[in-house]
Order: sequence, then structure tokens, then C-alpha cells
Amino acid sequence: MTAIDAMEFIPDDGEPVGEGLGPPATVTLRTEVPRAGIYALNVTVSRDRYGQNMVWGFRTNCPKYLIETARGHKDERHQEPIVLASPELPGMICFHPRHGEFGIEITGLPAGSEMPVVYDAAGEKLGTLSLTAEGPATWSAPAEEHRDSIPWQLRMPVATGTVNIDGVTRWGNAEPIYDECLWSPDPDSWFPFIENRWLLTPYQRTVYADPGAQGEVQLQVHNNSLVDREFSLSVEFPGEQWPVEVSAPQVSVAARRGAPVSVRYSVPDGDGPHVCHVRITPTDTPEVSTWSTLTIKPGQAPAGLPLEMPIQLTPYQHENKQFGYLPDYPLNYQMYFDPENRPYARTSAGIATWRDGEWEETIISEAVVSRPEAFDGEPVRVASTKVAFDRDGGVYLAAVCAGKNALLHSADQGRTFAAYEVPGGRGGIDLEQSSGQNAPEGPPAFTRFRRTAKDPKLRWRSLNDLELFTPEKVDGVIEIGEPVLITRLCIGLSSHSGMPSSVVSDGPKVHVAWGEATDPAEDVPGVPTYAVTFDRETGDLGTPALIGYGPPANDVHNSPSITMDSDGYLHVLIGTHGRPFQHCRSGGPHDAAGTWSEPLTAGEDLNMTYIGLVCTDDGTLHVVFRLWRWGEPYPNSNYATLAYQRKRPGQPWEEPRVLIAAPFSEYSVFYHRLTIDRTGRLFISYDYWSTHWFYRNDHPGNRRAVLMSPDGGETWKLAETSDLAAGL
Repeated sequence: MTAIDAMEFIPDDGEPVGEGLGPPATVTLRTEVPRAGIYALNVTVSRDRYGQNMVWGFRTNCPKYLIETARGHKDERHQEPIVLASPELPGMICFHPRHGEFGIEITGLPAGSEMPVVYDAAGEKLGTLSLTAEGPATWSAPAEEHRDSIPWQLRMPVATGTVNIDGVTRWGNAEPIYDECLWSPDPDSWFPFIENRWLLTPYQRTVYADPGAQGEVQLQVHNNSLVDREFSLSVEFPGEQWPVEVSAPQVSVAARRGAPVSVRYSVPDGDGPHVCHVRITPTDTPEVSTWSTLTIKPGQAPAGLPLEMPIQLTPYQHENKQFGYLPDYPLNYQMYFDPENRPYARTSAGIATWRDGEWEETIISEAVVSRPEAFDGEPVRVASTKVAFDRDGGVYLAAVCAGKNALLHSADQGRTFAAYEVPGGRGGIDLEQSSGQNAPEGPPAFTRFRRTAKDPKLRWRSLNDLELFTPEKVDGVIEIGEPVLITRLCIGLSSHSGMPSSVVSDGPKVHVAWGEATDPAEDVPGVPTYAVTFDRETGDLGTPALIGYGPPANDVHNSPSITMDSDGYLHVLIGTHGRPFQHCRSGGPHDAAGTWSEPLTAGEDLNMTYIGLVCTDDGTLHVVFRLWRWGEPYPNSNYATLAYQRKRPGQPWEEPRVLIAAPFSEYSVFYHRLTIDRTGRLFISYDYWSTHWFYRNDHPGNRRAVLMSPDGGETWKLAETSDLAAGL
């Protein structure tokens, strides 16, 4: 889909929420369609991401369209019921029937109304819904019913009710069409969009280059159909032609797979911008055709310069469109840096690093050259995005194999690995990675979180055994050792955003921070946060210190993060879910058992979640988190930002600075991870994630970006390979 910049607002009706509908209001959107393609119109509602407090409809002169019912994310099974609210009219839902038996269920039909009937596209009657004793009207489509005439039509004598269709509004794990509620109220508007979704991505690429420069961009042809297909590609110019060619005019793509194509160009003279469109057309459905746009602009990309913050993302126009950001380094996850300051990053298949002037990837399935007998013949899968190192430059990854936890170690900069079994039951592993001033001599310590109970009444409350491992390296071989039980009441670790550190060490002392679940009947101000020190040399586990509470109680989002400064003092940031973080400092170096400073709040009335924490060598704490804001540019709602804050030694927390503002209001996360290199430069890897399913569904590919600050958070830019390699 290609976005055309046009936006209109319908003002709020002024009626209290839940008090009924106000008078109808309308708005008209008009646009010029410059070329044949697939276009999108997004409709959102402030403070109502599930669409429960409004009714909407539309009229269009567009002859072919589908509706994607795609509201806001919930932390439960995704369902997108189609709700019709026109009792004075008949209605129709045209849909793509899934293979195999499936059910249709309608609730809220008016009493005494005729039952809906299902037809195929040729008008053949397939079945009639019937009322059950419980009230819903249902019908089960037989598995053997033909699928030759699509779309099927659910004809409703009265367009009122809540409709659920298996494979359309709710999905199983093996659905060919998943998380996409696509339908039409008019059989004449139906077109083969489902099998032709994401035909050519990304939808646009912006490149900055000087006249005479040559280059290429990579696009992806996607076949969303269940059969192998052929696609033709060509180049169109809205203005003067310039040298552009596609690597292949015809591409064969297997079912439900993608294939890369290259677009090569030579930048002509002139100020530009130079624009072309790469058109793609399926040979089996030539009536469906769309394109991706390549734009060449002269000069240096803004991505390579310090940026004016915050970055205000706009729909379908993120870092590349706005700043010419085109990284050539691995983007799947965050960056880590070994003792020589060489950058490493997890990839989907293993790990990559900058070596001999290029990025080199190691495929883990091919790189494990040593393993215990229990792992023979079993695949090894990396199970964490963290990368850890010892002082010798050894590389460590958490993995799983044969249903067990494993630790992977490489002594040759990630070229090959040895796998070691972690004793005990499988759980989530958190490796000690560099958070600034910790420097383990040998293998990194790590914690394991093993869930033992889940609270059915409180979504974010569970009980976990928290264990500590302190491996040793003996004659080049890793000895994992037995676990040290820290607590049986750990609430868990929230690490999809922020990536907090649960363990930090220097020398023989290893320090762990965690939050605990409490009795729901107990009145506590939040998740109690503890820290404890383990001595590798003596094997002694100190007395845990209760250092504060992260509100609200029994919420795993409130995971703390621990780091240390160059003098060995421990710093814990107490996690919260929508409240200000709190900072505590140990009373002495390398010891969590003594007194701690009183919790210092990071600010008043700050809605903060998901800690990413590091410490630079001057003792400054740097934290990145999600921060909710209200007001402009979304005057009627709240919106998420990715924010940065720091605390210099002996100083209060500075005011938060917004780095990224979401392109939509309502719920969002950034899946952010803050890391630091050996010279103190800050790196933030992030991937904006909207609550709106329609946007996530139609923004495919790797959307992650990396910001970096070379000066302790003063300025920020989008990272380039030259930045990542500059610290070597």
C-alpha cells in the first residue's frame, strides 16, 4: 500500500462516554490517484481503540475495496468481531472461507428476525444459520464444501449483530490468513487483495547520493497465495527518465514466500529529486498491480548528521522516508561491544560482527562444534537477544537445546561455538552483559527465571524460582556449576522492551536485583524490589536487602535494572508500570547487603515503563523508557514516546527528553534496548509497534532502527556502520 498525505478529523460529539451516541458527523476525503495500485484509508478513534463507543460507516466511488477490521491490541487471544449496527437495512459480509470445517456465530440479532444465509459468489445457497439454546445464531461450514466460488456471502436480513467467523475474525495457529479480518459489504467491491498483499516492499525507498553515483536498493517480492506464482516487474517514471533497471523482469516465488530483487541506478545530473516507480504485476491476476517508489535526493542524508529531537514519526513515513536512513548492518536486535569495542548483534539465525571491513554472520546451527551427549543430534537455538563477553574476548549466548537451557561460548570472535548444558529445569536466561562499568573476568554470570505458578485472576502476577549461575573457565572449558537459589517468589522479568539487567559483577562479587510477587490480599505500595550479593570465592549468598517498591503491586512490568559505577557502587532503578521510576544507590561499593539510599523519584507525574539502564565512566546514569504524553499532536488522546533521561552523580534526575514520538495515538511500545560501547557511546535499538493491527499488518519487514549518542546523551543521530566500527 502506498500512503498519500491526507488527513481529516471529525470533532468529538461532546457526549460523555457510555451515555449513548451523539448526533452523526461526516467528513469527506478526496485525493487524486496518480497511478493504478493498492491504496489504504486508515480510520482511528481517540480513546476508543477497541471501537466500543462509536459507530462509523462510509460511502466511496472506489469500485474495488476490502475492509480490514483491525482495532487495538489486547493482552489476550486476538479476535476482531464484525459489529453491524444498521437495524433499518439488510447487510452482507463477503469473506474468504478458510479450508476445512469452520463456524459462523452471530449474537445480538433482533428478536424475531429472519436467519442469515450463506451463499457462494455464484449465488448457490450453502446453509442457513440457526439459533442455539444459548442464544447465538450459528452455522458450521462442512470441510468438503467447495471453495471454487469466492467470496462467500453472509446475507443478513437485518444488518445488526456481532459476527464471528473462524479464519476471518478469529484464528488458530495454522491459519493461512492470520490476524487479518478482511471482508466487504458488497460482492462487487471484492478483489484478490488477500493473495496479493505485500506484493512489493518496502513501499518506498529514499536514497541520498551525488550525481554520477551508482548504487542499488533491495526490494522484496512476496507471494501471499497458497500456490507458486510468477510476477513481472518494470520501471515507470513520473517525469524525465534516468538510468534505473530491475535485476529481473520476471520473478517466480513459491507459495507464502518472498524473493529479493535489486533495483540498480545511476544518479543523473540535476538537483532532483529523481523519482521512479517499480511496478509489480502478478501474471495470474494482472488486474491487480501496484508499485514501490525509489527517490534519489542529492547530498548527504540527514540520517548521518545530528538530528533535531524528537523525531515525530508519521504513518508509513519513518526513518528512511524522513532522513534517508539505509543501514547496512544487522538490525534484528541491539548492538553489544566486546573488550576491543568490536560490535556484535544477534541475527535471526545466529550472530554477526564487523570483521575485516565487512559484516560477517555466523549461523549457529552450523557453528556449534562441541556439545554434550545430551545435545547430540538436536538443534541448538539462541534464546536471548543479549550478547556477553569475558575479558579475553570470549563471546557468550543463551540458548536452548533438547528442551534444556544451554550456554554457548566462542573463543574465536563468534566463528564457532561450544555448547554447554545448564543443569536443572528450563527457564528464561538473563546473561550479564556490559552495562557500562561491570567487567567480569571470566564467563558472565546469569540468572534463570523458572515459572512455578501463574495467577489466573491477576494477569501480571506469577511466581518464579530465581536462580543464579556463576560459570568458570577451566583450561578453556566452561564449567557451569550448580544454581544458587535466590528466591521462590520472583515475579519474573519483563524484557521485551528496555531489556533490564538483573545481574552485574566485578571481580568475585556478583549482584542480583529482582522484584517479588506478594499476597494479593496484602496492602503493599508496589512490587517489592530486592538486591543481594553472592561471593564467587566463598560461595556465600548475602542477606537480601529490600530497597523499595515499584507500583503497582504484582505487576511483572515493574522489573528493576541494576548497574554499577566505576567505584563499585551499585545502582538499582526500581521498575514501575505507568509511574515514575525510583533510583537507589548502595551505601558501599560491591555490597548489596548494607544500607541503601532512600528511593529518589525520577520526576513527578511521569508515566514511565520499561527500563533500559547503563552507567558511563563518569558515574552518570542513562535511562531510556516509554513515556506517555497527552495533547498535541493528538489533542484528544494520549500517545507514546520513547524518552531519555540521565542523572549525573550527586545531581537530581534531569527532565526527560523525548527522542521518538509515535505516528498514532493510543497504545504503543518501542521494543527499545539501550546499550553502551567501551568508550561510553550510547546506542538505542528500537522498533515502533502500534496497537492498531491494520498498521502492523501492513508495515512488513524489519522496521528496527538504531540511534546513537557520541556525547553522553547531548546529541543523537541514526547510526551508520562507520559509527559502529569507529570505536575499534
